[in-house]
Amino acid sequence: MGLPVVNHKDYFAKIGDDHKFPINKFSELAKYLKEKKIVKEFIYPSPCSIETLSKAHSLDYINNIKNKTLDKDGVKKIGFPLVDSVVKRSFIATGGTVLSAKLAIKSGISCNTAGGSHHANFNGGAGYCVFNDVAVAAKYLIERGLANKILIVDLDVHQGNGNADIFKDDNHVFTFSMHSKTNYPAKKSLSNYDVELEDNTEDKIYLEKLKQCLYELNQYFFDFVFYIAGVDIHYNDRLGKLKISDEGVRMRDQIVIENFFSQRIPLCGVLGGGYNKNFEKLIELHSYLHETCSKYI
Repeated sequence: MGLPVVNHKDYFAKIGDDHKFPINKFSELAKYLKEKKIVKEFIYPSPCSIETLSKAHSLDYINNIKNKTLDKDGVKKIGFPLVDSVVKRSFIATGGTVLSAKLAIKSGISCNTAGGSHHANFNGGAGYCVFNDVAVAAKYLIERGLANKILIVDLDVHQGNGNADIFKDDNHVFTFSMHSKTNYPAKKSLSNYDVELEDNTEDKIYLEKLKQCLYELNQYFFDFVFYIAGVDIHYNDRLGKLKISDEGVRMRDQIVIENFFSQRIPLCGVLGGGYNKNFEKLIELHSYLHETCSKYI
């Protein structure tokens, strides 16, 4: 049995060739994973239902996305044009993380080839995030009794402020974010456990801090983990301010996945951010998550 990996052609959306967000990465990553034989066959998700979405987002906001009636300020805050393919992508990518979470319960570990939209909160989206797929999936698992004490490990270069907001009063979900101190969002929300890194932090300090944090988190005995594996920590990222090498990104993934897999805690890995100046390198960096997870199946 291979690693369960969720993917869909509609993860790609038509936002314009000159857009800052590298939307092509989703289709190219899928192709790369097949070419490198990291994945044999993908598992295809269905769009997330409004009922499931409504556990983490307001019905008004969901319907404004579905009907493309969100006001101009709301659309501007998200950063994507609100066109049919973006709407479709938002529902299907969130459904992908929900499916991947269920597969992790069954297999011990799984991945989506999208996800990690951690800036979206209950009432709206932001920072290229429409729906907060991890928050939706976490609520889904709790509602159905599939998990009771969930940890979100967010290692994107940007703070997971949406998750911090959504789960601030939820005792079932613990949010951990290790991110650039000076990066977006300018005003940080309060996660359960925040680690702010100085600009130009390199591998050694980053990995030592990560190991220390995981040691502390292990004392809480979580029964499910979402891992947001943003690769915008890389030294050549356009929107990152850290200086992590290729090997540093790979080692980070290995440390996180080994930590939880060795404890038999189900883990669902999602992409997070990545805006590398070199597109081919971006795809390679994102693939480390899936490649590392596949070694444990």
